[in-house]
This record gives sequence, structure tokens and C-alpha cells, in this order.
Amino acid sequence: MRMYLIRHGATQGNLEHRYVGRTDEGILESEKGRLRERGRAIPRLDGIFVSPYLRCRQTAKAFFCNSFQEAKGQCPVEVVEGLREMDFGEFEYKNYQELSENPDYQNFIDSGGKAGFPGGEGLEAFQSRCQGAFLRCLQKASESRWEQVGALVHGGTIMAVMERFCRPQKGYYEYQVANGCGYLLEIEGMKIKIVEDIV
Repeated sequence: MRMYLIRHGATQGNLEHRYVGRTDEGILESEKGRLRERGRAIPRLDGIFVSPYLRCRQTAKAFFCNSFQEAKGQCPVEVVEGLREMDFGEFEYKNYQELSENPDYQNFIDSGGKAGFPGGEGLEAFQSRCQGAFLRCLQKASESRWEQVGALVHGGTIMAVMERFCRPQKGYYEYQVANGCGYLLEIEGMKIKIVEDIV
């Protein structure tokens, strides 16, 4: 099986370097044409998994639009709640400048990003949620005998999945990808390898 694991297109919050987690904002209008153009190289997909947030659903429609058109509505698109972005709690939709005097934020920085977010989701809980959801997606794709699959998710979701399942293994933050970018993966059983960086 091959999977296109892609991060959503840029939002206003992304441009302003904000922690965009549970905030359900859409992608910038200017992103849609760029994503459509970038997605032209994607083959027809057997199925697509997508986070419930608007930015992911909009990007899936733009990035995988050729697959949607060719499949004429026959390509299953499944919204997967467990693939949503982290809840950043008190840091939600704030940026570095707004948090620079916050002692909890300094603690988060000093911990290398492992301290979690006050009133939000802890890193381990987030990773476990995303990894479990990803495994369920793989199970469905395997049972459906899908060969070409898309997953349109968030940067944090990609990092959680890749750190756990990709070999050779790298650290969580080493799998950061820009908006509209990601990986083409080859998946055999529980072995996942990167075929191509999609940048």
C-alpha cells in the first residue's frame, strides 16, 4: 500500500505563527489554487482519511481534487476524529510574542516541548490518540484492499505517526512539515518507509 500523508494548507493562524489546534479555521483562499496544482501528480486514490477540521477537509478537496473527479464520487472519504490536531489549551491561537511572559510557556520551551499545555492535551496522550487512529485507518485500508490511499491531517498528527511507525526512527520534532507538504509512504504490514518527501 502507498499512502500520501499530507499536512493541510496554510491558514491565517499559521501565517501569524499561532498555535492552531482546536480552532476550526479554513485555509487561505490563495492556497486552493496552489494545492490543486500540486495535487495534479497524485494518482487516483482508493480512499482518503481526513481530520474533521475544516482546514483539512478543504485541503483534501483541493489537493486530491483530481482523484475525486476521476473517481466520480466513488472514492471513499472518511472523517477520522482521532486524527485531529492537539488541543493547545491556554496556548490555543496565541503566538510566541503573546506567550513570551507566560511562565507556563517558558516551562514548555525549557522542556523541549514535552511539558504539555495547561488546560490542553499532553504530548503522550496526543501521540497515543493519533497513533491509534492511524492504525485503525491502516486496518480499514488493508481490509478494503486499497493500494493508493490519502491522509490529509495536521503537522502534529504527522509527527506523532512518523515517530512511532517510520523506520529508521527519528524524533518527533524531526518530522515537521510545511503546510501542503508531507510524505509518500510505502506500507507493508507494520513496516513504513518514506518513498518520497512531498515538498
